[in-house]
Amino acid sequence: MSLLARYRASGADLPFGDPRPAHGLAMEGYFWRVTDRSTQRTLIALIGVNQPRDGSAPWATLGLATSDGFLRTLAAPEGWANPRRLGARSGTAFVADATRVRVNLGPDALCEFRIDQPAPWPRRAVGGSSAFQSVPGLNQYWHPWLLGGRATGSATIAGERWDFTDAQVYAEKNWGKGGFPESWWWGQAQGFAEAEAGVAFAGGLVHAGPLRTTVTAVVVRLPDGQVFRLGNPGVSPVRAQVTDERWVLRGRGYGWEVVLDGRAPLGDAHVLPVPLPDEHRNTAGDLEHLAGTLDVTVRRRGRTVWEGTTDLAALEHGGLARAEAELRRRGIPLGATDAPPVR
Repeated sequence: MSLLARYRASGADLPFGDPRPAHGLAMEGYFWRVTDRSTQRTLIALIGVNQPRDGSAPWATLGLATSDGFLRTLAAPEGWANPRRLGARSGTAFVADATRVRVNLGPDALCEFRIDQPAPWPRRAVGGSSAFQSVPGLNQYWHPWLLGGRATGSATIAGERWDFTDAQVYAEKNWGKGGFPESWWWGQAQGFAEAEAGVAFAGGLVHAGPLRTTVTAVVVRLPDGQVFRLGNPGVSPVRAQVTDERWVLRGRGYGWEVVLDGRAPLGDAHVLPVPLPDEHRNTAGDLEHLAGTLDVTVRRRGRTVWEGTTDLAALEHGGLARAEAELRRRGIPLGATDAPPVR
């Protein structure tokens, strides 16, 4: 194995490297989100390729969910992530690359779409994790590689067919040797009045050896296509106040200031799975809304340059204990993340 390959196998990427190909870690996660303003619906498709430490064959966490309340997840016995370019698959159940996604989790959980006019991550020097991208051995890395574009395709959800043309699309990758943090928060939003605008954020406890710190990153794509990122400790910090129903983030740096205010009722959240790679199974770990409300205010050197609101925001608050408690409150068995859909 080359020196660069060993370095990437730690989870890190050199400056100007491409974080999208597989690193070969315990978990390589890929996530797509479609926002269809014409029907006021959203859809997510996800695959996590999980490698147990005992060297056994990788398996996959698969998921398809919509803002209508549909959820189907699966722990699939096979998984593969492309080490040369962005791509992942699990048999015929999930096949995806940078331009197309195809999901078949049963006749009532189908989705296929292509991506046109992509708006890729524009900062060549670093990815979404910024300077942390080059730190080996972190428990989690994050890269929003697609900040916009047009999705055209269809989904068959619980017997209903949904066709969409030129819907908005976003995609990201997350990976790490330690699975998910003890607690984390995340969000992504399109569906604003301005079609090119979008927001994504991710935060949680990041650690590698003696390094332990809580970091939140915010990425904003303005209506004119300009992109900026805040979240570097000491330079462009982001403060986050997060509950299961409220996400308030404030960031400042490089002349930019951003305020995000998200809201969604807990009872509307999906309980999504997170993988336990060594155990070949998923567990409840994530409360995610697919149609929350998010207000965004962006200022440049004290002057407001954009304000927007969407009711189609994804808002997430993760943590194993939190998700398990919510399943118990709803009277749903803890293994339900691999059960038939809840609607």
